[in-house]
Amino acid sequence: MEVKIGVQHAPREITLESGQSAEEVERLVAEALGGKAQVLALEDNHGRKVLVPSDRLAYVELGEPTARKVGFGAA
Repeated sequence: MEVKIGVQHAPREITLESGQSAEEVERLVAEALGGKAQVLALEDNHGRKVLVPSDRLAYVELGEPTARKVGFGAA
């Protein structure tokens, strides 16, 4: 699933493809915003972790998984 994270005072958003479910990402975001966690920690499809301080979260957007395009044809 595609996850976009807006960070306060940062000019660009963080975009990653995560194998985590939408429900799991929502739970982690709610814990971070509710004060249960000081850091939002997500893992991408390559096993890399993205850590964002909870007090710097501007928004989190959850999207559908992006299908990889194969070939050279125009779409």
